[in-house]
Amino acid sequence: MKKIIITLSLSVFSLGLTNILYGQVDSKILNWYNGTGAGMHTEKAYKKLKKRSSSTVIVAVIDSGIDIEHKDLEGKIWTNTKEVAGNGIDDDKNGYVDDIHGWNYLGNAKGENVNQATLEKTRILRDLSKKFDGIDPTTLSAAESKEYELYQKVKADVEGEVANYNQYKAQMEMLPTIMKQVPTMVGSILGKTDYTEKDLVKWDPKTEDQIQLKGLALAMVKGQLSLEMIEEQAHSINDLLDYSLNLNFNEREIIGDNPKDFSDVHYGNNNVEGPDALHGTHVGGIIGAKRGNNLGGDGVAENVLLMALRAVPNGDENDKDIALAVRYAVDNGAKVINMSFGKAYSPNQKEVFEAFKYADSKGVLLVHAAGNDAANVDTDPNFPTSLYSFQTQKLDLFLTIGASTQNAKGNLAADFSNYGQTKVDIFAPGYEIYNSVPQSEYKILQGTSMAAPMISGVAALLASYFPALTMNEIKDAMLKSATSYKGTKQSKPGSEEKVDFGTLSVTGGVVNVKSAVAMCLEMEAAKAKK
Repeated sequence: MKKIIITLSLSVFSLGLTNILYGQVDSKILNWYNGTGAGMHTEKAYKKLKKRSSSTVIVAVIDSGIDIEHKDLEGKIWTNTKEVAGNGIDDDKNGYVDDIHGWNYLGNAKGENVNQATLEKTRILRDLSKKFDGIDPTTLSAAESKEYELYQKVKADVEGEVANYNQYKAQMEMLPTIMKQVPTMVGSILGKTDYTEKDLVKWDPKTEDQIQLKGLALAMVKGQLSLEMIEEQAHSINDLLDYSLNLNFNEREIIGDNPKDFSDVHYGNNNVEGPDALHGTHVGGIIGAKRGNNLGGDGVAENVLLMALRAVPNGDENDKDIALAVRYAVDNGAKVINMSFGKAYSPNQKEVFEAFKYADSKGVLLVHAAGNDAANVDTDPNFPTSLYSFQTQKLDLFLTIGASTQNAKGNLAADFSNYGQTKVDIFAPGYEIYNSVPQSEYKILQGTSMAAPMISGVAALLASYFPALTMNEIKDAMLKSATSYKGTKQSKPGSEEKVDFGTLSVTGGVVNVKSAVAMCLEMEAAKAKK
């Protein structure tokens, strides 16, 4: 699932979800991720590479879709040269008709497309309710009792979220009226209604109500809270209640396939943008937006083509769509597959793993976002994962990415980022990232969804300049050359607790492109001597 919902900094209204920010981009934010400090040192890396030529690398983006006509992605979209556009024939006989720029697994042959979808736990509850609603648990067999436990868990989760979001919805409905009253209320205390941020910072509220009022006023003055944001938040909450958590909604009726039958593969269409490509277009821009054209943020990789595979709706992705998209990417030449999505339940884990194993066997790097729940994924499941319960060891070419910020002095890990000393491999910039969104526009988004394409972009950059190196060697170069923050005390995501940054990932570091290039040069030279 892709989470793009505003987090209000006020405890009474806080939803604890990933941020989307609006407004003019600050110069301190524009392209910070490619810069020095806590950035990736991308520009310095390109200086080391200026005398070298590069080859084109294909990166598959499994996401919500990509606006392939975005002005900053011109010349950056992969084209299937074996297919004749618009002739209604499967020219390359790969099972997909007119798959010119990729494939849309969230549509049908009539051109209808899914945008909203249920969460996986909602689907599980819908299926298990048919079997267990009203049942006497003492009559169940041992196998049925285990399944009944899952039923009870998802039932409690879904019903609990519905209750919480209904409460948030009521708060959102009240907030616009309260916001309109804030200037008058603050003015009556400060003695003026044209107060500034400096005035608010100086104000020492005496009661709980005044403390909350100050928080609201500051958020409004700083541009962190607006009626537009509240409207966006309310819309997202309605989507969660009407679709994601609605047992009576079934998006697969539009698609027309059997999502549990992995041999039922003839579905979808070639509309790789779909109805809401904001998330995927931003991800694609991070990987490969045109560099140095003063439009939005620069992409990480210069010589790259983006293969658009639409499989992530506004809700949880389906295991079958992900498995098929991975296989499509591998079979059509992708060297890197970006996966900025995730969910708490995965009923078809083995089928997804088999697709990952296929990619691994073909030397294709899988890059997955760690997730945005401020959770330890070593203990709290987030699927897909680098290590399923039935695996004995990790795949060679699977990386899980946490999100970092510009603030290396105490808050390097983004407060929403998942972490894990064994299951998160490395961190990359994922906070306040300005890049492309549909209609040739730009926005600041944040999440591990933004951190993963940083790594995908770095991998593509290295692969394009060092074609003699394997993807396994490139992966190792990124991990071993990361800027280490082991031993530094940083805020643990989701809390004020300070922990050793080395405990939050395998490497305890943030990707460094300049250092990775230097290591690749050494590896290339060593290979040449053999």
